[in-house]
Amino acid sequence: MEISPTGYVVLGILNWQPRTGYEIKQLVDRSTRFFWAASYGQIYPELKRLSDQRLVSGKADLKSARGRKVYRLTPKGHRELDRWMQRPPETFEMRNEGLLKLFLATGDSPEEIARHLGEMGGNADDVVARLREIREELGAEQASDQLCLRFGIEMNEWIAGWCQRRQRELAGADTKKRAA
Repeated sequence: MEISPTGYVVLGILNWQPRTGYEIKQLVDRSTRFFWAASYGQIYPELKRLSDQRLVSGKADLKSARGRKVYRLTPKGHRELDRWMQRPPETFEMRNEGLLKLFLATGDSPEEIARHLGEMGGNADDVVARLREIREELGAEQASDQLCLRFGIEMNEWIAGWCQRRQRELAGADTKKRAA
């Protein structure tokens, strides 16, 4: 049985409690998107595949005017999630558009590279602020939530600091170049 990484995100979220596809997407946007994003275009087809594999089951939400389905894990889904949780990670992927632009800026001036660094550092600062807000909203929840939040905060603080240090280096090199 082939399950995509997004499928495991869905299984893991449904392991906490039954949810609609919309609720899964909302939770992803406030949690895993900082390290594993999933769009509506991924979540709904995944729910269909997982349902076809009998890993989740969905029932119409009678309270929903939109006819949404509430999905829950089946016993087979619990077993598959447990198997996956026991395996070592197979994927490490960090997507950072700022870092991509920095990588591609090889012909740019030091000022332009410094601008990229400033944008990248500013984005990291914004992520830190959002993660701190989430941490305050959660309070003392699960230890795993807190560990992931701490990782995200500390990693993004490091990125912001690294960008500031590289900007200062560029400014220093530019000053030396003009003085020569």
